[in-house]
Amino acid sequence: MSGQNREEILVGATVDIVLKADQSSGKLTRGVVAKILTKSSNHPHGIKVMLEDGQVGRVKGVVG
Repeated sequence: MSGQNREEILVGATVDIVLKADQSSGKLTRGVVAKILTKSSNHPHGIKVMLEDGQVGRVKGVVG
């Protein structure tokens, strides 16, 4: 799953995200979704989420 469609992302799912500070390098951060922040049904750069540890970024892939 690409992480561009809101319906693919569920609270509690493990995802790989790119943090704002890591956008230039593309470094991925893995975590569990606590909150979905993007309101639209899809976004070309990935749905924005907050992880359980408070980090915010755009989903690049859903792990489980």
